[in-house]
Amino acid sequence: MPNKERIAIVTGASRGIGRATAIRLARDFAAVALVARDSVSLASAADAVNAAGARSLTLTRELRNADTARQVIEATRDRFGRIDALINIAGAVPQTDLFAMSDEEWADGFSLKFHAARRLTLAAWETLARTGGSVIFMSGTSALTPKASLAAVGTINAAISALAKAFAERGVGDGVQVNAVLPGPVMTDRRRAMLARYGEAKGLSLDAAIDAFAAETRIARYGTPEDIAELIAFAVSPVARWMTGVTLRMDGGEIKSL
Repeated sequence: MPNKERIAIVTGASRGIGRATAIRLARDFAAVALVARDSVSLASAADAVNAAGARSLTLTRELRNADTARQVIEATRDRFGRIDALINIAGAVPQTDLFAMSDEEWADGFSLKFHAARRLTLAAWETLARTGGSVIFMSGTSALTPKASLAAVGTINAAISALAKAFAERGVGDGVQVNAVLPGPVMTDRRRAMLARYGEAKGLSLDAAIDAFAAETRIARYGTPEDIAELIAFAVSPVARWMTGVTLRMDGGEIKSL
């Protein structure tokens, strides 16, 4: 539901789900602040946001740095005067076996995905409380099915889901809506790289690996970044306002449990 006064921040906005989400929100929001490290890809995403009907602000930042959250929130507020939605998407986590993960890799995974989202949400909270805004945390179905081969991904996503629940409880009193999104197998560049490694281990071409993984997980098709972007757009729309503290799973039927 369009409301052309609202302002959104999307992290990880230069590619994949983050880019698709920034472009989708441009239809409903007056402006979108796009945050990522790759300035070239970020500028391209911002052009697409402008073409979709919203103003844009590009913030090329390293979210691992503790002071970045304050910088992002202040820059957005200074430019647009308000913040109505914070979409925490940034955070590629090492896809490494449990017994191969170093302390440094564990710390880096939490720093980029968990702590960056936590800091941004804390920094934006006062402004979001004034506007009755929304926060989205990006988790994943690996939070529900952790595997030794992808130990950090499942562990950090589970922590993100729990963090979203904690913020949602505070948000009930403060007027801030908070939810987590759990995508299943979405075909991004990162997913293609993972499937290439999967294929190499099984002696398969990339196309064969894509088909084999889909059959193994029993999904009809892979998701697209645009699928998840539509879910996020719904979650931060006025019609979904009463929905808070939930984990929204969109996975093509990958997870078979209740």
